[in-house]
Amino acid sequence: MKTIIHKSDTRGFANHGWLQANHSFSFANFYNPEKINFGALRVLNDDVIAPKMGFGTHPHDNMEIITIPLRGELKHRDSMHDEWQSVFPDEVQVMSAGTGIQHSEINGSVTEHLSLFQIWIVPNKKNAQPRYDQKKFRIEDRKNKLQTLVTSFDDEDIDSLKIHQDAKISRIDMDKEHSITYELKDNTHGVYVMLIRGEVAVNDDILSQRDAIGLSATKSFKLKAFQNSELLFIEVPMLEL
Repeated sequence: MKTIIHKSDTRGFANHGWLQANHSFSFANFYNPEKINFGALRVLNDDVIAPKMGFGTHPHDNMEIITIPLRGELKHRDSMHDEWQSVFPDEVQVMSAGTGIQHSEINGSVTEHLSLFQIWIVPNKKNAQPRYDQKKFRIEDRKNKLQTLVTSFDDEDIDSLKIHQDAKISRIDMDKEHSITYELKDNTHGVYVMLIRGEVAVNDDILSQRDAIGLSATKSFKLKAFQNSELLFIEVPMLEL
């Protein structure tokens, strides 16, 4: 088994006033040659956006972009849709940039901050037709069990959102003292585990809030919660980028 631990205070941080951004991997003005990617996972940004503020219209291409709001209201508009679309906590948004897309993202509230994760995954299909989707996932369906949010178009799971990569994104809310075993879908994959809140042991490694661990070259690993905890799992092929 190979492991890499990223403590929360080693992430890149940018304070733009309206945006507080934490970067797990090299992004914008944060560059660390040892933190370029984890397999096909290229970006995991942990953003807090001030009321009424956001990202103006900007382009993307050939990237699978997944956004998970944690608090507040995200409003999204892109070159495929003229109207703003709201995305709330417990919803997930996916966008295949493919041949090219323009989009905007703003905080939909005039009073509350917006907190979200944005994930970029390198696709296994270049120049695909751009597409957008979003879905609500029930909180109770991830109580002490893994809830699958995103899988590949080739995956048989009909309840998950789809992207152009053999990836699997899931969440779990674990009660204190609860344990699980995570089984990887393929021995060429790795899993990047972000602890949203709480305290857990991943095998023998202890994680606190916003710590992360990447695991690869293994079929499975064990987790145990020392507190009520929320976790995000991003399983991807271990590509060399």
